Amino acid sequence: MATNIKPLHDRVIVRRLDETSNQTPGGLFIPDSAKEKPQEGEIIAAGAGKYKETGERQTLDVKAGDRVLFGKYSGSEIKIDGEEFLIMREDEILGIIERTNPQTNSW
Repeated sequence: MATNIKPLHDRVIVRRLDETSNQTPGGLFIPDSAKEKPQEGEIIAAGAGKYKETGERQTLDVKAGDRVLFGKYSGSEIKIDGEEFLIMREDEILGIIERTNPQTNSW
């Protein structure tokens, strides 16, 4: 059974993007237990925005599909249908990643 979840207000759901290499540039292999969790992810779902004092909604700057950078200890880890996600407020996102050449990981 697939579960759909919609975050409320200014919260977003993020799927961490795995770093594909288990090898350092120097050739050493890093076991999965010693690797740090990536700080880059993809927005899966975004809330409608929080309410301002005037009663209007302030829309979010991020949307589903955006690749984002977030802090090491940002958000709360959740598990949906066996898959791990992060749920966090938009203000915990440090930036949106826009690559100039989508086929490489260079800036």
